[in-house]
Amino acid sequence: MKPVIAIIGRPNVGKSTLFNRLAGGSRAIVIDEPGATRDRNYADCTWNDRPFTLIDTGGFEPASEVEILVQMREQTKLAIEEADIILFLMDVRDGLTPADEEITRMLRLVDKTVFYVVNKVDGPRHEAHLAEFYRLGVETLHPLSAQHGPGLDELMDDVALHLPAAEPVREDAGEPIRIAVIGRPNVGKSSLVNRILGFERTIANPVPGTTRDAIDTPLTRDGKRYLLIDTAGIRRKSRISLTMEKYSIVQAMKAIGRADIALVLLDAQEGISEQDVKIAGLAMEKGTACILVVNKWDLIEKDNHTVGAYVEQIRYRSKFLEFAPIIFVSALSGQRVSKIFALVDRVFAQYTKRVETGELNRQIRAIIEANPPPGRQNRPHIFNYITQVTVKPPTFVLFVREPKAIHFSYERYLVNRIRETFGFDEVPIRLFFRKKVS
Repeated sequence: MKPVIAIIGRPNVGKSTLFNRLAGGSRAIVIDEPGATRDRNYADCTWNDRPFTLIDTGGFEPASEVEILVQMREQTKLAIEEADIILFLMDVRDGLTPADEEITRMLRLVDKTVFYVVNKVDGPRHEAHLAEFYRLGVETLHPLSAQHGPGLDELMDDVALHLPAAEPVREDAGEPIRIAVIGRPNVGKSSLVNRILGFERTIANPVPGTTRDAIDTPLTRDGKRYLLIDTAGIRRKSRISLTMEKYSIVQAMKAIGRADIALVLLDAQEGISEQDVKIAGLAMEKGTACILVVNKWDLIEKDNHTVGAYVEQIRYRSKFLEFAPIIFVSALSGQRVSKIFALVDRVFAQYTKRVETGELNRQIRAIIEANPPPGRQNRPHIFNYITQVTVKPPTFVLFVREPKAIHFSYERYLVNRIRETFGFDEVPIRLFFRKKVS
C-alpha cells in the first residue's frame, strides 16, 4: 500500500503550488488568495522510483472561529491523522507566526515523520530570514521555492529515504484475487460483503458513510483464494461532509489501486448517476478490471424489457466501460450474489492472460491489412511488430515509424480488434505506440 504524504500549513503559504509541482501539473487551484483550497486534492506520485499518494489540504488557522476556516482546520487534522509523512509549509516572507508555532505544538503530539519546510525562499534576501524559524526548536529546516523549484530536490530526496520501494507487479498465480467493492455511500457495499461472507464482517447501516476505512477480508471459495476489500463510499465533493468520511476517499482510492477487480455497485432504484460514472472512471484510470453490480434489484418492478432498459442506460452513461460485465443482484435477499464469483474468475482469467508474441504479430498483420490506416503526407504507416509487455491490465506496445501520426480512431480500431481476436472482451487493455529504433 502506498504511503500518504500530506501537505499542511496556514492559508496562502504555497501548499497547492508544491502539490502541483510534485504532481506534475496544475491539478490544485493556485491563486493568491487565502483559502483557495477547501477540499483536499490528491494525486499518485513517484520520487526516486518510490510511489506515494500526495494530499493537498486546506489552510490551517488554529485560532479562527470563522466557519469555513474551522471546517478547513478539521480537514487538516484528519489529514494529519491519516498521513504517514507530513510536509509542514511556512512562508519566509511572513516570518514565523503564532499560527506556525501553534501548528508545531500540535505536530509534536503526533507520532508522524514531519518535515518543516520554509517556502518562497527565492534568493539571499529571503535566506537571511530563515534563522527565526529555528525558534521552533526543530533540528532541520528545508528552505525551498515551490514556484521556481530550488530546494525541492533536496527536500524530496530526504523524504524518499522514508518511503518504501515500489512493490513488484503482481503476476504470481498463487496470489489471491483482490476484489474492491466500491461505489457511492448507501448503495449496499457492506451489505454485499456481509452476504458474500455469510456474517457481519462490516457494519451495514443505512446511514451514508458508515464505512470509514478499507476493510480486507480473505476468503476461499471452491479452492480459490480471494481478498475482499470493502471501501468507504465516495461522494460528490459538494456532498462530502466534514467528518472522517471525507478523508475516506483517499482510503478508497488506495484500495482501488491495489485491487485486480472492482465491483462497482449501482443502486437499481436510482439508476446510474454521474457520480457512479466518476467512481468507475477512477478504477478505469488505475487499469483495474470492473464488474458493474446493480444492487437492490429485488425492489424493482420488472417486465420483459426491464433488464434491457437498464443495460442500455448503463452502457449509454458509461461508454468507456462498454466491455465491463453487468450483473443484477440483491445483497439483502442474496439473489444472484453467488454468481458474482463466476464473473470474477472469468474476468481475472482475461486480466492475467498473455498472448504469445508470434501469434500476436501474425494476427495484428492480418488486422492491419484488412483495414490499413490512411497515409500521412503520401507516406504509408509502417508497423514493425507488437509485443505484450505486461498483464493486469493486458498491455501491448506496437512499434511503428511515426507514433504521433496514429489517429485516435485507428488506435480505437486496433484496440477493439485485439479484444475480439484474443479474448479480452471484458477487461481494460492498453496499447502504446513506440518509434522503431533502427
